[in-house]
Amino acid sequence: MQKLSKGFTLIELMIVVVIIGILASIAYPSYTQYIIRSSRVAAQSAMMDIANRQQQFLMADRQYADKATLEASGYVLPDEVSAKYDFDIEIDNEASPPNFTITFSPTGSQAVDGDLALDSSGVKTPADKW
Repeated sequence: MQKLSKGFTLIELMIVVVIIGILASIAYPSYTQYIIRSSRVAAQSAMMDIANRQQQFLMADRQYADKATLEASGYVLPDEVSAKYDFDIEIDNEASPPNFTITFSPTGSQAVDGDLALDSSGVKTPADKW
């Protein structure tokens, strides 16, 4: 009388591991791109918020605020954005009309995405990332 073996053979387990590896190698790059895009969208939202605040400063003070003035007024970059981006604001209040440019520079794992910029006339660069 022969014993019936129960369980998986080594070949079957190796096939399952290979299939899981193939699926993971396809899914991981898509996941990382999704994370980068979602962080970019959060940064773009923060840029639009800063631009709205700049318009409020222009209405109240007849000039745009630099980064230090903006932060002194109580603005804090959201945590999910500050973990992935640094920002800077260039202003030219002597121009007619005054203007500003907000630049977000990615850091860490987001660095592969590149800088984002928004100016006072609404020009968003690079265009393919907006």
